Amino acid sequence: MKTVLLGPQRFLTTAGTVVHSVASEGPVVTVTAGWQDREAADDELDEVMGGRSRNLHLYGRLSEVLTTDDHFAEEALRHRDAMDELAGIYSLRLQRALDGAYAVARRAAREDIAESAFADAVRGVQDIDAWYLRTVDQLYGELETAAPPEGSDQVARHRHEVAELVGGATVLAIAGGHVGILVRCLRLFAVVPPPEMPVVAWSAGAMALTERVVLYNDLGPQGVQGAEVWDRGLARIRDVVAMPHARRRLRLDDPLHARVFVRRFAPAACLLLDDGTQVVIGDDGRVPDDARLLTETGAAPARVSA
Repeated sequence: MKTVLLGPQRFLTTAGTVVHSVASEGPVVTVTAGWQDREAADDELDEVMGGRSRNLHLYGRLSEVLTTDDHFAEEALRHRDAMDELAGIYSLRLQRALDGAYAVARRAAREDIAESAFADAVRGVQDIDAWYLRTVDQLYGELETAAPPEGSDQVARHRHEVAELVGGATVLAIAGGHVGILVRCLRLFAVVPPPEMPVVAWSAGAMALTERVVLYNDLGPQGVQGAEVWDRGLARIRDVVAMPHARRRLRLDDPLHARVFVRRFAPAACLLLDDGTQVVIGDDGRVPDDARLLTETGAAPARVSA
């Protein structure tokens, strides 16, 4: 199971080179659902793929389902509203818990007391993350009960077409964009590449391959905002938090925030995916030694394999 995670691809040339290196022949199925209305504007992507790309058009398929299956569309709207309500409550609880963890980390105390208090504060944050994901699972379960995908002729048809395209390809390439739309399209149309198929993914596409999608932005107009778990990913890559645009979105020189972030998501490796980054995850699922990670003291330099 070869998976290559890339940083942002402004000109897509790295993605094309990597795809050619893992599968020099045969069709390349591509996912550009994260581009939303620009999904079909993939001429440049097809060019760097050597004219071999076969776009799954998942966003277009989603739009078609929502306009032709009234029952599914109604239940999907209910699901979206419930997810929005959940996200609002989660953000409120999370920010207060994070503020507490930061305050505890700043407080001077005897070493053993300080460490115990900090660890307990981080567990409080982790408990809120776990509650959020359990509730996300519950809401997806409610949607599948109310509008089972196999009960929709439209969803079933698209799933069949997508499965045929994936089954006839030699590699899957997942582009970035809006990670929420991307993950939900991948889930709805059951895009699960077989373990032996190489997968190349960049930016939000890399995030979608992990067990949980984590959103973060320390450098936005509103200042530092606590990182939030957004959704479950495909879980092709385990024990990894994929972090594209790290230099643009993270205060890598702030050890306090780094310490809380890394401890919170442990034992997952917090993988920094900046421009030009290539990380090959092999059959063992391990992050290679030369990958650049976020540590409790900030961004670590790339490690050199022995």
